[in-house]
Amino acid sequence: MTFRPILTGTALLVALPAFGQEFERAPRNTDLEPAFEGQFRAPLESSDVTLQVTDIAAGLEHPWGIAILPEEDGYLVTERPGRLRHVAEDGTLSDPIAGMPEVAAQGQGGLLDVVLSPDFAESRRIYISYAKPVGDGLMATAAAYGTLNEDMTEVTDLTDIFVQEPGATVPKHFGSRIVFDDAGHVFITTGEHSSMKYREYAQDTSNTYGVIVRLTLDGEVPEDNPFVGDENAIDSIWSYGHRNIQGATMRDGVLWEVEHGPKGGDELNRPEPGKNYGWPVISYGETYGGSPIGSGEAQREGMEQPVYFWDPVIAPGDMTAYDGGMFSDWDGDFLIGSLKPGGIVRLEMDADGKVAAEERMAMSLGRVRDVDVDSDGSIVAITDYADGRLVRIATDGNDS
Repeated sequence: MTFRPILTGTALLVALPAFGQEFERAPRNTDLEPAFEGQFRAPLESSDVTLQVTDIAAGLEHPWGIAILPEEDGYLVTERPGRLRHVAEDGTLSDPIAGMPEVAAQGQGGLLDVVLSPDFAESRRIYISYAKPVGDGLMATAAAYGTLNEDMTEVTDLTDIFVQEPGATVPKHFGSRIVFDDAGHVFITTGEHSSMKYREYAQDTSNTYGVIVRLTLDGEVPEDNPFVGDENAIDSIWSYGHRNIQGATMRDGVLWEVEHGPKGGDELNRPEPGKNYGWPVISYGETYGGSPIGSGEAQREGMEQPVYFWDPVIAPGDMTAYDGGMFSDWDGDFLIGSLKPGGIVRLEMDADGKVAAEERMAMSLGRVRDVDVDSDGSIVAITDYADGRLVRIATDGNDS
C-alpha cells in the first residue's frame, strides 16, 4: 500500500471559557412558541475542562465521514469528491482506496458516510452512502456495502442496498448517515433536495425524499416496517417529513437524529416508526428570505414535535452518544458536530430523554462534519474544508 505522509499539526490547548466570554446565543429568527418546557434553549453550561486538540492528519479534501477501525488500526475517512482513505494512527494518509462508486460530486453531493458492519471483524464489510448519478442529469442518495481487503487498498463486491427515488436535478440535501441497531437492521437517512418542488415530496410516502429508511443488513425490507402492505407507500420507509438528516446515532438501543432546519429550526428527533415529522408543513424556522415555512405554524395535529430545536441554527453534522472513560461525566450525552457557528455541541440528557443543558466547545475548529469516540475515550472529529483535518480531542489530565 502506498502512503503519502502528512505532517501533523502541533497540539493546541483550548480552555473552555465561561459562557458569555466566548459564546452568547444570538436573537431568534422567529417568535414561534415551543410546544413544551425544555424544548428550546436549555441552560448553557461549561464543563470546566481543558481540551487538548491535536491534529491526526491534514490535507483531506472536504472529509465527510469517519469510521474507527478496531485494534488501533486507524481510521477510514471519506472525501466528498469520491475518495475513501485509510488514516494510520500516526497520521499517514493512504492513496485512495479502490472500488468506490461513481459519485455525483456536485453541490452538496459526493461520497458521504462510511461505517463498519457490526460483524466487520469477521466479514470485513463496510457500508457507504453517496450521491449517485442515475441518468439524464439526475442524482439520488444511495447506500451500498462492500468488502474491504486486509491491506485496505480496495473495496470489492460493492452492492447498492438503497437508491432514493425518484432522481433529482438539485444537488442539495442528500442526507445521509448510516446507523445499525442490535437487531440486524440498518437505518439510512436522506434529505429532500431543498427546492420548493422537491421539498413537498417529504410528505409523500410514495417516494423516499426526506425519510429514514430501515432495511436488513443485506438490504431486504423487514416485515415489521411500518408501511409494509400499504400500496401507497414505499415499504422501506421508517419515518418521513424530514428535511436533511446529516447526523444519527443509537443511544440505549433507540435511534436519534439531528437535521438541518432552514433559517432557524434545526431539530433533534427520536424518530418512531410510521411517524410524520412535519417538514415542510411545520417548522420552528423560516425561509432564508424571512417568509414563513409551509403553513407558518410550528405545531400541527398528526405531526411530531422535535425533542429539541435550535434558533439560530447549529447546522448539525453527525452525532454520537458519548461512552468512554476520558470524559465520564458526559456518558450518555450527545456530541454533535456544528458547521455553523462551528465546533462541537454537547447536549446533557436527563433520565426522561429530554435536554437538560447545552455546551459549546472547541469552536475554533470551525466546520465539524463528523464526530466519534475512540477506544481510549478521546473524541475524533473531521473538519469540512478543502484542506480538512482529522483531529483528536482529549483532556490534558490535570482537571479535577
